[in-house]
Amino acid sequence: MKTVIGVFFGGRSTEHEISVISANQAMAAIDGNRFSVVPVYITKDGRWFTGDALRDVANFRDINSLLERCTQVYMRPVFGDYNLYRSKHKIFGSDTMATLDVVIPVLHGSNGEDGIFEGVLETIGIPYAGCNTLASANGMDKITMKMILQANGVPVVPYVWFTDRQWDTDRDVMLARIEDTLGYPVIVKPANLGSSVGIGRAKDREQLLERVADAQRYSSRIIVEHMVDDLQEINCSVLGDCDSYEASVLEEPIKSGEILSYTDKYMGGTKGKAGMQAAQKRIPADLPADVTERIRFLAGETFRVLSCHGVSRVDMIVDRSNGNIYVNEINTIPGSLSFYLWEATGISFPKLMERLVSLALKRKRDQSHKTVSYDANIFSMGGGLKGAKGAKGAK
Repeated sequence: MKTVIGVFFGGRSTEHEISVISANQAMAAIDGNRFSVVPVYITKDGRWFTGDALRDVANFRDINSLLERCTQVYMRPVFGDYNLYRSKHKIFGSDTMATLDVVIPVLHGSNGEDGIFEGVLETIGIPYAGCNTLASANGMDKITMKMILQANGVPVVPYVWFTDRQWDTDRDVMLARIEDTLGYPVIVKPANLGSSVGIGRAKDREQLLERVADAQRYSSRIIVEHMVDDLQEINCSVLGDCDSYEASVLEEPIKSGEILSYTDKYMGGTKGKAGMQAAQKRIPADLPADVTERIRFLAGETFRVLSCHGVSRVDMIVDRSNGNIYVNEINTIPGSLSFYLWEATGISFPKLMERLVSLALKRKRDQSHKTVSYDANIFSMGGGLKGAKGAKGAK
């Protein structure tokens, strides 16, 4: 019997379209002789749909027409219920559309890569690939991520962070902190978005005000970092879990401007390709052997200290002026699942998908040995009743 894989993609995210591309690449790579794939598309307004038409990315040019050929579905937040149900009940027959064995989330950005969707899966108890709720949330939030990395000796560029409310009420204080701590130029980012959305360089105070205003459109938490002028961007993918993992070969993305933009990443112009695969890049990156190994080590350390799982991509910065290496960010559900880096490392895309399924099932087996509740019922022994009466009498 084939293992049934639910591939979830789309979502309420600024990276919605990239998720569609990545998921279609992943579904095409899954071995149909071993696995049965159930696509589940989450619309921009949060509705779930399934249907074979979702497996052709060309159909997404006309969303309304596409959804008419699909069935709206949902999952119940009941532990152990792995069924996918149709939203409109049938008069006769079962409402169960499919019973999933494992889920592979290919949801980039907010409401998918940040732990929110992973929390739903953990409530249901279904095995799933990738980072858990905590690791996803920490990896997605650039501020929290940098705090954890710093505490574990992983180098990051100097930064200042604040909330949008702090910026509005204490702007002079925030400006002084940025200028005294970092100086110019700086780079401004929303704390919890990827794909270079809302990110901009500022060379002076006037530009800083503009960049923060733009970042505020996307997030309530803003991070401002020292801008490494003579930088080289290097990416490395990591596969496994935080106790046993391996690092891929390195890539150097080719940017068209001062920073790697959304267009550079996903509309790089490589004919016949899409997603991160389409971006202009050098694989392997042309670096000295010692620098290569240092970057691969730091990528692995980032994966380890954030307790990551599945496949991630760690984006690094090399300061050409002094040779310093910094971790920029981690993508816990990377564009195209970084399959092109694993192919260059010697692991084919179908094998990568098999590894993700195996890792998901192994984690579920490991979790089954942990204690999550006790059989004892304290209420049958009178426990807590006196306190409840006392609270009632205190009204």
